[in-house]
Amino acid sequence: MTADLEQHKLEIDENRAHWLRKPLLRQVYSQFYREIAERVVRESLGLIVELGSGMGNIKEHIPDCITTDVFPNPWLDRVENAYALTFNDETVSNLVLFDVWHHLQYPGEALREFSRVLVKGGRIVIFDPAMGFLGRFVFGRFHHEPLGLDQDIQWSGGDGFRPEAPGYYAAQGNASRVFTGDKFRTQLGGWRVTEVKYYSALAYLGTGGLRGPQLYPAMFLPLFNHVDAFLSRFPALASRMLVVLDKR
Repeated sequence: MTADLEQHKLEIDENRAHWLRKPLLRQVYSQFYREIAERVVRESLGLIVELGSGMGNIKEHIPDCITTDVFPNPWLDRVENAYALTFNDETVSNLVLFDVWHHLQYPGEALREFSRVLVKGGRIVIFDPAMGFLGRFVFGRFHHEPLGLDQDIQWSGGDGFRPEAPGYYAAQGNASRVFTGDKFRTQLGGWRVTEVKYYSALAYLGTGGLRGPQLYPAMFLPLFNHVDAFLSRFPALASRMLVVLDKR
């Protein structure tokens, strides 16, 4: 395991401690997971798999989901690398990527592998930072990972690409850049972008996330949800986004 990935594993362990002490954050994440669960297709036979599961919280909402990450943890089902999955061809019906897309340095390589394991009509559900005003401000100022907005997205790994040895990478703006507008439409030719939904996610931002201070008491969550329901009508204000890709 590279030093960068070892650091990422340490962050997962730290995040788990923060998660357990912040019940409001758990409530807000449950709302996000419900949004994801509603989009999982059950009509197709195949496995439901989450990549980069971290703490494995998705099982509270999708109990039959196989949780994975690039390193083992006792609460996860198996170790998986997005560029070299161990699943057989056309055996997976749904892939879930929660805060994972912006860690894919070569999204074209990952999508090629996703297409291999997904059944015909299989689905990818992506939940990631969005680069509306709130997303740029909060994630740009208060999150340790870079936005990467001034860096080219390398769609493919090139001749020296080694899928079995991915390094650590983060560019929080990549989902907005790929799924907003037409620039990457050609690269997404094997996929139908079925849905792109934006969230202001003030209720989430006010929790302070895993590491920041909580800015409002839990009793105000319904109020924040009402405000979010209005502000989320405007993608320019978004800090989170959900993307649904269906394999053509």
